[in-house]
Amino acid sequence: MSTEQPPVCSAKGCRAAAVWVIAWNNPTLHTPERRKTWLACEEHREHLSGFLGVRGFLKEVVALEEWQARQTDQGSGGSDTPE
Repeated sequence: MSTEQPPVCSAKGCRAAAVWVIAWNNPTLHTPERRKTWLACEEHREHLSGFLGVRGFLKEVVALEEWQARQTDQGSGGSDTPE
């Protein structure tokens, strides 16, 4: 029996299932290849990616399943929640 919780949206107060990975990077803090991630449900994907996009931080938005497949092939990356 697994006790692992399914991924949830990173939007404040949202507990919906995550279906998107929003990869971003703050160029003043991170090396160019580094990718921080937020998870998003369908409802919050546009809001979260827009928030990062207007700041020039957004790198890509990828379906969670595709991101997980990439991580399996390449090794894992970190995840952060928005503040």
